[in-house]
Amino acid sequence: MIKQSELILNPDGSVYHLNLRPEHIANDIIFVGDQNRVEKITQFFDTIEFSTQKREFKTQTGTYKGKRISVMSTGIGPDNIDIVLNELDALVNIDLETRQPKENLTSLNIIRIGTSGSLHADIPVDSFVMSKFGLGLDNMLRSYLIDDVSQDALEDAFIMHTNWDIRKGRPYAIPCSEALEKIIESDKMFKGITATAGGFYGPQGRVLRLNIQDEELNNKMDNFNFDDQRITNLEMETAAIYGLSALLGHNALSLNAIIANRASGTFSEDPYKAVDALIAYTLNKLAQK
Repeated sequence: MIKQSELILNPDGSVYHLNLRPEHIANDIIFVGDQNRVEKITQFFDTIEFSTQKREFKTQTGTYKGKRISVMSTGIGPDNIDIVLNELDALVNIDLETRQPKENLTSLNIIRIGTSGSLHADIPVDSFVMSKFGLGLDNMLRSYLIDDVSQDALEDAFIMHTNWDIRKGRPYAIPCSEALEKIIESDKMFKGITATAGGFYGPQGRVLRLNIQDEELNNKMDNFNFDDQRITNLEMETAAIYGLSALLGHNALSLNAIIANRASGTFSEDPYKAVDALIAYTLNKLAQK
C-alpha cells in the first residue's frame, strides 16, 4: 500500500496538486505552460465537460470533433513536470481507494504545445519545432533510475563537445514517442534536440547582474551535432516530460512555436498567431487519430 504521505489526496479524493479525480481526464492530454493558454485551446472544443484549477495547474476536459481531450497547464520548469506526470499517472494507474498499483496499466498520450527560442538562424520565428529528443540540463530526472530509457551515447557526446562541468550534474537524453511522432509529423516542422534548462536566466545563458559558469555554452550547443541531430531550441519542460513519460509507460511528444531567434536576435511580430496555428494543427491531427 502506498502511504498517505507519499500519495496525498484531497478530502474529495482528488490528487493533491492537480485537484483531479480519474474520471476528469481523457487519455489524450495537451500540456501548456501558461494557465491562460488552456482556454486558447479549449475555445475550439465542441463541448467542455469539466474544468478546475489549483495554483498554476488548470485543467479542462471536453471534446473536439468527437475526440475526448484534456488540456492542462503545467506551469514552468522540470520541478512542476515532476508533480504533473506523477499525479497524472496515479490517476490512471493507481487505485486511489486501495492505494495499490493496478494490474492493467494505462498509457496516456501527452503532447506539449509550447513556445521556445531557436538557437539557429535558419529556424525562423513563427516556425514549428518537433523535439526528437529532450536533452535535460536540469538534473531533475537523475532522482530516478533512468538507465533503461536514457541515451548514453548522446549524453557522452554532448558532455565532450561542451566540456560540460559535471558538478552541474550529468545531462540526460530521452527520445520522443515514435507513435505520436507518426501521428503529428509534418514536412513543415523542423526536428531536432530540444535542450531543457532548469531556469530561465543563467541556465539559458542570460546575463543580467550575475556572471555564469559557462558564457560560451549556447555557442557550443549551437554547433553540436549527434547522428545528424542538432539542438534546435532551448526551453524548460520537454526533457522532463519525455523522461517521466518513458519511465511510467506513457507516450510524449513536444511541439514548439518558435517566437524568438537567439542567433539573429529577433522576436515574432505576432507570437499569438504562431501559437494558434500550432494549436489548430495539433487538434486536427489528434481528432483523426
